[in-house]
Amino acid sequence: MAFEGLSEKLQGALRKMTGRGKLTEQNVKEGMREVRMALLEADVNYAVAKDFIKKVTERCVGQEILSSLTPGQQVIKIVNEEMTALMGGANARLTWSSSPLTVYMLCGLQGAGKTTMAAKLAGYLAKQGKKPMLAACDIYRPAAIKQLQVVGEQVKVPVFEKGTQDPVKTAKEAVEYARYYQRDVLIIDTAGRLHIDTELMDELARIKETVKPQEILLVVDAMTGQDAVNVAQSFNEKLA
Repeated sequence: MAFEGLSEKLQGALRKMTGRGKLTEQNVKEGMREVRMALLEADVNYAVAKDFIKKVTERCVGQEILSSLTPGQQVIKIVNEEMTALMGGANARLTWSSSPLTVYMLCGLQGAGKTTMAAKLAGYLAKQGKKPMLAACDIYRPAAIKQLQVVGEQVKVPVFEKGTQDPVKTAKEAVEYARYYQRDVLIIDTAGRLHIDTELMDELARIKETVKPQEILLVVDAMTGQDAVNVAQSFNEKLA
């Protein structure tokens, strides 16, 4: 999402609702109309923005203002709470397998930053006392394997690779290798793809079926905007 200027626009919209003793349906709707426009201009998905505005409006209409707050501050408080809930409400933590080896599979569109993310995740887990290993399953992008090796070396995490061998076979062998050498985390870096690319999406499904990852992590560029919803739905339909 393009968040530049969003905070300023939201503040401007909410500022117009200050100085009143009670939040009426009329002044709330007027303010929420501007908030909705600010969200859409920031490329927030229309359905997400619509649901967000509906929840905020329902909470605001008719509420008596707390004695310690002005109406504007009350609205800002509600907007903040709903925005936090929209973003997940809390930090999402990784889940772990009950077996000695936990497998995570990274997927996403071309250029989303999966390889860099894989290395950062591996480095983070290593600092937590884990023994991670990376698996290079992107055989299509030039120098993809080399890039994973470079970033893997930077975080001091070994990389399993088999060149241009079938990615499904490489993923399977990576699991066997990680178990043999008593690694407790395997992070599989897959090829970036277009969500409409049936062949590569099928490959992802085969990798999933073969290695049965504990979690499949979708990596999305922060500037993707509202299309991120469609991207997530496409991957979920194929891999859920």
